[in-house]
Amino acid sequence: MKIGIAGAGLVGRLMAWRLARAGHQVTVCDPAAGPERGPQCAAAFTAAGLLTPLAELDRGEAVIAELGWRSLGLWRRWLDELEEPVHFAQRGSLLLAHPGDRASAQRLLARIQVHAPQRPPRELGADELHALEPALLHGLHGWHLQGEGQIHTVQALDGLARAGSRAGVQWCWSRTVREVAPGRLDDLRFDHVIDARGLGARPDLPLRGVRGEVFWLHAPRLQLSHPLRLLHPRHRVYMLPRPGDIVVVGASEVESEDRSPVSLRSTLELLSAAHSVLPELAEARIVHNESNLRPALPDNLPQLHTAPGLTRLNGLFRHGWLVAPALVEQAIAELA
Repeated sequence: MKIGIAGAGLVGRLMAWRLARAGHQVTVCDPAAGPERGPQCAAAFTAAGLLTPLAELDRGEAVIAELGWRSLGLWRRWLDELEEPVHFAQRGSLLLAHPGDRASAQRLLARIQVHAPQRPPRELGADELHALEPALLHGLHGWHLQGEGQIHTVQALDGLARAGSRAGVQWCWSRTVREVAPGRLDDLRFDHVIDARGLGARPDLPLRGVRGEVFWLHAPRLQLSHPLRLLHPRHRVYMLPRPGDIVVVGASEVESEDRSPVSLRSTLELLSAAHSVLPELAEARIVHNESNLRPALPDNLPQLHTAPGLTRLNGLFRHGWLVAPALVEQAIAELA
């Protein structure tokens, strides 16, 4: 088929690559100037790349965890099909809490027990925790969530764009799609179109932007091998290692559509929280920080709707990297 895709974020790139590999003629339109990260880039570039189905049960629904486990298997298989190496690890993640905040962990642990009893978190003693991550502050409470992982988001997005080009995808950069209808993107005609514009799909969908903020820290002396999530009464701060001695620090969500740079308050709160569990970060250097808006629907759940001539896939909220492969697989199956 001749297929048009509006949006070249994570969903758009995955859809384009998989459909082109299947033999379809695919055209992708996106307002960005090119496939690389730049100003006003897709939210997928800003994301840390946490693949943590159990940890997302903190504020997510059980269906998100189910999609996440399916996506983890797809990521392993699909990344092997890319010619470019993409950093991917699946060593599990660690939940952390200071002694006075142990109660903050109980809600999440209880939800995991209800929704994923077959994957119980393993509470770690002080010696076990120190053996897994020697850089952690002594005296923390910790739990190991087995099977969870992470992906390097920038490497993956770049690799998907190049793989799509090799498969025959036609990328129309600097082109904003303003009207999506069955078989049509503005004045372009197709057999089928896919709307993956994120917030650009307003007002067709009741979307809101949810702000995410991240810092890249260069910490060459810090040895870190697992994604960490600090459970705190006010914050849900994550820290994860990337190649090149980089540690990414971020917060799960801020209910705001403000696209301005990261504030002083966020800087102090996020980095202080990270330093409270990783004291060696005191000598790290801030090499990059950014904020972006993730598209969310009123129920914070993704929406996949397929009708003759038109597929809409949107509202991935903060779970984009966790659930996108499973949703893309389902969308392509429905299209077939």
